[in-house]
Amino acid sequence: MLILIPAYEPDLRLVQLVRDLRVAAPEASLLVVDDGSGPAFAGVFGVVADAGATVLTMATNRGKGAALKRGFAWASEHAPGQQVVCADCDGQHTPRDILRVASAVAPATMVLGGRRFTGHVPLRSRVGNAVSRQVFRALTGTPLHDTQTGLRGYPAELLTWLAGVDGDRFEYESNLLLQARAGGVAVAEIEIEIETIYLDANASSHFRPVQDSARIYAPVLGFAASSLASAAVDWFGVLSMMALTGNLFASVVMARLVSGTLNFRLNRDLVFADRGDARVALKRYVALAVALLAANYALLDLFVGVVGLSLVASKLIVEALLFTTSYVVQHRTVFQTPASAHGRVMVAAGTAPEASRIDAPAN
Repeated sequence: MLILIPAYEPDLRLVQLVRDLRVAAPEASLLVVDDGSGPAFAGVFGVVADAGATVLTMATNRGKGAALKRGFAWASEHAPGQQVVCADCDGQHTPRDILRVASAVAPATMVLGGRRFTGHVPLRSRVGNAVSRQVFRALTGTPLHDTQTGLRGYPAELLTWLAGVDGDRFEYESNLLLQARAGGVAVAEIEIEIETIYLDANASSHFRPVQDSARIYAPVLGFAASSLASAAVDWFGVLSMMALTGNLFASVVMARLVSGTLNFRLNRDLVFADRGDARVALKRYVALAVALLAANYALLDLFVGVVGLSLVASKLIVEALLFTTSYVVQHRTVFQTPASAHGRVMVAAGTAPEASRIDAPAN
């Protein structure tokens, strides 16, 4: 087993973690990746190396995702066949919990050590995880308690797939979850109360709320921007055609043809960066568009003709209702994301795995 710890400007808690792991798991290999912390932290990493860990140093700070990928590449070359367990450098994860995750690693499965947030937890950590949890569930249909945990375990067979997922900073771990289904990777979350340690209200965290949140939610934000642009075109088209023809059905169809063409190009080229067969994606998109068109018309007819709402109010409600459905279907079915083309690991004869919860031995 290889325990991988990315570290940026760490303090002595990293030293203590390495020492504790050497005692708790003397057979494990320890790899610490210095994410460009600089000369001021050379002393800390020197003590870490003396404590029994291999230290890789990156010349500049590139982000947690880049540091993890550097560690995965090292594992592929120097520790082939070994499972990899990742933990944070700030002492948030104890050796006992790291070993619990290690014991739960299974083929083609990403194992999460879900923090239960017991006791005093900084507000930004509690709120941030709650938002991520709800967004992830809405987009994938998968209920996970902790989507932001850095305590994760991977079997050796996933190293190639891990290297192919986009992202260099905190968004990388979110991308792993969002793209797991496309890569044929199952997600399991340990159903135990991981002991979570926060010191000084988690002041040592290098998470930047605005910049890193934007990176994490970039696919959703990009899709929202694309949808808003297309909705504006669609909305203008419906109102204009309705004024000219007085025919609701014709107005909806014509407006959707124009806005759908724009939306397909934006989503394929910019949001999902699909580099697969455009004809396949187009066929799937058209099928989805037809279904959404039928739902759009039926709901508009319901709200305008039965409920008695105005066309403008009805259009706003309908677009909000169909937004999440459209994103989920396009993400899962219509477009082939870059990560799904790298190192695909399929299980159970190519069926898409579901997330699961497992009980780990208490040790």
